[in-house]
Amino acid sequence: MKAVLKNSGGVTKQVKVGFSWTTFFFGFLPALFRGDLKWAIIMLIIEAVLGSFTLGIGSFVTGIVFSFVYNKIYIKELIEKGYQPANDESRALLENKLIISKVA
Repeated sequence: MKAVLKNSGGVTKQVKVGFSWTTFFFGFLPALFRGDLKWAIIMLIIEAVLGSFTLGIGSFVTGIVFSFVYNKIYIKELIEKGYQPANDESRALLENKLIISKVA
């Protein structure tokens, strides 16, 4: 499922909602390629620290956890930067996934 977000300058971004397969397979790299340096560094540090103490198993578990939450984190940060759903379908999708609240 994908949602379209648009900022006041007219820039649109198409974002995936739900499980992040790219994060599952490639760890912190999708965040790095999206320009989300803060979360790329956070994921890298957590994976490195937990992986070093658990012979790599902690890194794998961290990757699974971030796969479930990273897309939601990324969308929330875009919304904080001024992006809004570009259409009603995107708004409904984000409301159903509890990423944004329903407007009365």
